[in-house]
Amino acid sequence: MTAQYAAGKVTIGFSNPYVATYSAEGGTIKFGTPTVLARGVSVQIEPESSDDNNFYADNQLAETDSGRFTGGTTTLTVDGLFIAAKKLIYGLPVAGEDGWTAFGDEQKTPYVSIGFIVKSRSNGNDIYQPIIILKNKFQEASTGAETQGEEIDWQTQELTASTMRSDNSTHDWKWEGKEFESEEEAVTDLKKKMGLS
Repeated sequence: MTAQYAAGKVTIGFSNPYVATYSAEGGTIKFGTPTVLARGVSVQIEPESSDDNNFYADNQLAETDSGRFTGGTTTLTVDGLFIAAKKLIYGLPVAGEDGWTAFGDEQKTPYVSIGFIVKSRSNGNDIYQPIIILKNKFQEASTGAETQGEEIDWQTQELTASTMRSDNSTHDWKWEGKEFESEEEAVTDLKKKMGLS
């Protein structure tokens, strides 16, 4: 059921990150089969825009054309990539007969779409909204690990992707779905929009 709320809302959660290969044909965006990326910890989207184009008349600012989205960076923190998701976002070749995967010249890093759920709270009620960042290319993530001491030090993985405008007729870069009262409904809507119903 679509969420209804009268008060403002504050973001309190992030979950269910999915990735799918991205392509566009004839101005229409197409997704490959979406796969779960990992368990989501956080997401940060930093858009970049061109400068405003200002027009001055009578010695003052008379008109302005606002800057447009030109690109940006999407950073996801996750618990650890699923194997299928790692192979997808880095374009890794099939593992050898010995089970080892080579990171090298055979990698073909694809453009991917990133979908996820943002959880908010308004007047004591939780709201879930699906979001898709349409065209991205992931950079190789750093690798790090620390030895385990007397207590577990939970170690996460940070993934960074260059984000750009899509190739559809309106050059969208982000889609935001309607808000739902349950996470399950939001995930169902996200998967449907990305072609996994």
